[in-house]
Amino acid sequence: MKGKKFIIVIVIFYVGFYIFTYSKFIFLMENIEEKHTRRKLASSYISVIVSMTIVLFLIGFLGIFILNSKKVSDHFKEQIVLSIFIKDSAKNVQIKQLQKTLVLKESTKKVVYVSKEEASRQYANEIGEDFLEFLGYNPLLNSIDVFLNAQYVKSGEINNLIQTLDKYDYIDEIIYDEPLVELLEKNIEKISLWMIGLSGIFILVAILLINSSIRLSIFSKRLVIKTMQLVGANKGFIRKPFVKNHLVMAIISSILALSGLLLLIFTINKNIPELNLLSNELEVVLIFTFVFIIGIVITFFSAFFATQRYLKNKIIY
Repeated sequence: MKGKKFIIVIVIFYVGFYIFTYSKFIFLMENIEEKHTRRKLASSYISVIVSMTIVLFLIGFLGIFILNSKKVSDHFKEQIVLSIFIKDSAKNVQIKQLQKTLVLKESTKKVVYVSKEEASRQYANEIGEDFLEFLGYNPLLNSIDVFLNAQYVKSGEINNLIQTLDKYDYIDEIIYDEPLVELLEKNIEKISLWMIGLSGIFILVAILLINSSIRLSIFSKRLVIKTMQLVGANKGFIRKPFVKNHLVMAIISSILALSGLLLLIFTINKNIPELNLLSNELEVVLIFTFVFIIGIVITFFSAFFATQRYLKNKIIY
């Protein structure tokens, strides 16, 4: 009798221990699975946000570049210098009179006088040695560097100015980078047209990339969609949280992209103040509004149709 009771106690103990251990094991596995699911979900959301942020940032950058392409081209044009070399026989009065004449011209943006001493120092810095030591004299000439307004940086306009200046007998030589001017004239308009065409293609690619990211995100939850459908939830009820979640991600992505654009604009303004990208605030507001709206619109339709696709499918795959 005592032996039977002992066996029963042992059996009850082992059964209880087994049930307790098994329940703990199941609880632990559920926690692990839940953590794994959360990590996968977070990873999926982060991937979508990063993809959308990069795409929206690039769209905004392209918009800034197109709207400011004239400023960029004008900036490069105004860096071209027309160098007027003055003979040593020229008097200071003549040089100053020439400077004043050039400054008063409508085509002139800036006039810089470079003495032969300053020119020799600049040349010595460029070649890394003082060439005056072995030459014994300064072979360079005084010069006036003329920077023209962008609309006058054309071969015809510059050549007309050179012909006007040729009447001064104390001018030794006038030079400028003619091949570069001709290259700018030929290519700036072509580049602008190409940029408009490429921007259209890029926006299409951006739409496809954002759509693909959202579809992949919803694809990972297709079983949840089908489960909700099997328990009787209607399509609108199922679709709503998916669309809402992705719209929140679109807002986050838009804010990150616009913050990056704002930082880029401030950086460009700091390093190239001549462009003054913030001079036209309306342009900046339009670009930012466009980026924000396009992010929301693409996300809404992508999430809507991606969810709709899995709601219509009868087979889970």
